[in-house]
Amino acid sequence: MEQITEFDTSVDTLTKNGPTFQTKVICTLLSSPTFLIHSYDIINPNYFDNEASKWVISFILRYYDEYRKIPSMDTFSVEIQKVKDNGVLYASVKEQLRVIYTRMGSDTDAEYIQKEFLDFCKNQTLKSAILRSVDLLQWGRYPEIKTVIDKAMHAGVSRDLGHDYSNVDERLLKAPRAVIPTGWRVVDNIIDGGLAPGELGVIIAPSGIGKSWILATIGANAIRTGKTVVHYTMELNEHYVGVRYDTIFTGIEPALIPHHIEDVRDVINKLPGKIRIKYYPARGSTVNTLSTHLENLLMIGVIPDLIIVDYGDLMRSTDKCDNKYEEQGAVYQELRGMAGEYNVPIWTASQSQRGALQDDIIQADKIAESYQKIMVADFVMSASRNLEDKSRNEGRGHVIKNRFGVDGVTFKMHMHTGMGMVRFVEPNSAEDLQVKQQMGSPVNTLNISSAPANTTINTAFLKTVYRR
Repeated sequence: MEQITEFDTSVDTLTKNGPTFQTKVICTLLSSPTFLIHSYDIINPNYFDNEASKWVISFILRYYDEYRKIPSMDTFSVEIQKVKDNGVLYASVKEQLRVIYTRMGSDTDAEYIQKEFLDFCKNQTLKSAILRSVDLLQWGRYPEIKTVIDKAMHAGVSRDLGHDYSNVDERLLKAPRAVIPTGWRVVDNIIDGGLAPGELGVIIAPSGIGKSWILATIGANAIRTGKTVVHYTMELNEHYVGVRYDTIFTGIEPALIPHHIEDVRDVINKLPGKIRIKYYPARGSTVNTLSTHLENLLMIGVIPDLIIVDYGDLMRSTDKCDNKYEEQGAVYQELRGMAGEYNVPIWTASQSQRGALQDDIIQADKIAESYQKIMVADFVMSASRNLEDKSRNEGRGHVIKNRFGVDGVTFKMHMHTGMGMVRFVEPNSAEDLQVKQQMGSPVNTLNISSAPANTTINTAFLKTVYRR
C-alpha cells in the first residue's frame, strides 16, 4: 500500500471496537453523504486496524476532496487495479470491498455507529490538539494555543447544509420561531412574537433613563410565562436587582419591600418561572466569564431560556482590542455568539451619547462608542425620557433596527419605578388609557403589623400581576 503521510500516525485506533464495527463505519460513510460531510475533517485512516480499511478510507477522502461526492463501487473497481502489483494488499482490499458491498444498506444501527465513531474522532482530535499545545506552551505562543484548541473543539460539529428553497412544505409548514415574548404587545407584534434562541436584543438609552428597569421587566415577563431567566448585572448588586424584581411582581415600592416580606414571598412562590441573578464588577467580565457561570448552572440542572446582560458596555472583549470602539463592537458580537452557542435569546442595553439626554427620539447616530452594536443586534430599540416626561412617568420607545419587521416606529412608554411598571403602548390607544388609569389608581392600604403606619400597597396593581 502507498504510504499515508498526510495523516497523524500517533493516534489511537478502533481496535477495542472490533473489525465488524470498523466495517460498519465504512459502509455508513459510503451510504450517507451527510455523515461523510459531517466527519470529513476529523477522519484519519490510521484509526483503522488493517491496511485494507486504511486504503478504502484514504480513497474515500481523496475522492470526496476532488469531486465532493461519495465514490461508487464501480470507481473502487477501477482504483483497486492501481495496487494490483502489491498482491497482498490487492487481495485484502478486494475482500474488504466484497464484505462492504454485501453489508451496504443492511445495518439497522447506523445512528449508533455514527455517534460512536464521531465521538471517537472528536476525542482524538482534541487529544492531538492538546499534545500540540504542549510545544506551543513551552514557547509561550498562547494565542496559537487558543486557536488550536478552539479548532479542535469545533471539529466534527454538525454542518447544516441550509434550506432547499424548492421544499415549500418545509418552509411554510415548519414550526414557527420558538420565541420568548417581551410582554409588550406592540413590541411583540413587530418582532414576530419576541426574540428566539440565538438572537440579540439591545435597549439604547442615556444614563438614568431606566435601562435596567426595562431589562428587568423583560426578564419578569418571561418568568410569568414559566421561563428560566439568568440575569447578569454589572452595576447593581444581586440583592438590589432582586428587590427590583420584587417590585415588578408586586407593585410595592423598593424601599417598602422589607416591610412586606410575607406578601412578596406569597407572590414569588406562585410564579411559574425562575431566575438566577449574578453580579460581576464593571469591566471585570467577558463572555467567557458568563459562559463559565452558565456551564456551572447547567451542571446543577439550571437550563436558561433567556439571558439578561445589564449591560454589554460594561464588559470586556475576550480578544485584545486596540481601542474602546473596537472592543465594544467585539463584545456585542461575542454576546450574539453566546446566544447561538447556548441556544437562548439575549437582551442587553447600551449607553447613548450624553447629548441624547433631552432628545425626544433617540436615533442610531446617537449610540455611544461602536456602531457595530447596531450591526450585530437583531432588534434595537431606544428609550427616551426628558424632564417633563419623567414628571408624568412617560417617555418614548423608538425602534431603530428590526430584522423581523418594520422599524422606525415610535411607541409611548409608561414607566413608574415605584410600582415597577414599564409598558410600551400605542399612543392614545385603549391600552394607553388603561395603563394611565392603572398608574393613577387610588392606593389602598393593607393592614400589615410589621409595616410602618404610613405604608401602602397598590392592591389594584397586585391584582393585575398575572393578567399581563
